[in-house]
Amino acid sequence: MIPTFTFNTTASIQFGPGILSRLGDLARMRMGGRVMVVTDPGLVATGIVARVEQILGEASVDFVIFTEVEADPPEAVILKAVAAAQSAGAMGVIGVGGGSSLDVAKLVALLAVGKEELKDVYGVGNAKGPRLPLILIPTTSGTGSEVTPISIVTTGAAEKMGVVSPILIPDLALLDPELTYGLPPHVTAATGIDAMVHAIEAYASASANNNPVSRILALEALTLMGRSVLTAVNDGRNAAARGDMLLGSMLAGQAFANSPVAAVHALAYPLGGHFHIPHGLSNALVLPHVLRFNCATAPEAYAEMAPYAFPDLARFQGQERAAAFCDALADLSRDCGLPLGLKAMNIPRDWLPRLAKDAMNQTRLLVNNPRPVTEADALAIYSAAY
Repeated sequence: MIPTFTFNTTASIQFGPGILSRLGDLARMRMGGRVMVVTDPGLVATGIVARVEQILGEASVDFVIFTEVEADPPEAVILKAVAAAQSAGAMGVIGVGGGSSLDVAKLVALLAVGKEELKDVYGVGNAKGPRLPLILIPTTSGTGSEVTPISIVTTGAAEKMGVVSPILIPDLALLDPELTYGLPPHVTAATGIDAMVHAIEAYASASANNNPVSRILALEALTLMGRSVLTAVNDGRNAAARGDMLLGSMLAGQAFANSPVAAVHALAYPLGGHFHIPHGLSNALVLPHVLRFNCATAPEAYAEMAPYAFPDLARFQGQERAAAFCDALADLSRDCGLPLGLKAMNIPRDWLPRLAKDAMNQTRLLVNNPRPVTEADALAIYSAAY
């Protein structure tokens, strides 16, 4: 019998090469008045923001641009963006960029209304709304933020906290594969592995809301990304591979938005917080080691997933297939040119106990892991990843 579950996602998703050209009409129809575009300096340098400005201008949409988003955005950046939106009288928000820009855009849409404060909305279900109309346009194939109810904020020096609420799910996601053509190979690789992690952890999640819709989406995401990530890394303008990666990332985002991620993310966050390692790479560094830990007691889900990402693994069965899946993911990171150990990231070995201690703070994530993780377990995983 299928258990009770809830599945929420973005109300409208539009996908296709060149679909960015529709933004002006969509923004005018859905937002009216003045809109704020939230993005980052790196994207400005690519020329994509200039295209957004041109498209909005040609549609007679009045807009202001906030370009100060940082990777792993701190509270100060979010509050500055909110103040800018309020000062401009923004009636809608458009997020353009990677996960950090999209996460900031979500919180600007929520907080610019003036009914809630950032300090009060951390955690699950604390953000109630209302919010401004929100359109998100991803330019990487990794976070899936365009279909998730989650924004991640860096608080203090290194700690990351999440705002999790259905009110953050945007009204519209525009997915244009052409916006990802300029991604460098190392970014393509890290964000691609990140998206695969989302699918893997969603499928195996111990969450009570793990559901058949999320699992089907996760498997399709792994099929798309498993066949295309290396091509996208090696040939960044391959239209088919870029389309697969962007669609796969979105499907994985829908999956984990409803069947939440677990220990891979919990152990990745301290790496990003303390050593400023990009989130996708942090996930890739610990992924095979967390999965080997989980497979010792719960191999079934990983054995089921394996042939979707790597069809040749169908020749194995059970525990052997699950173990081969872990090895194949490690090999994929290597073949994509990503670093393979914490030592390669210049993380001192004597930091591992601190990382393990900090990972234990991610209770929102660890509760979803198919095998309980103690601080000693986390230390052993970090040591294996070293």
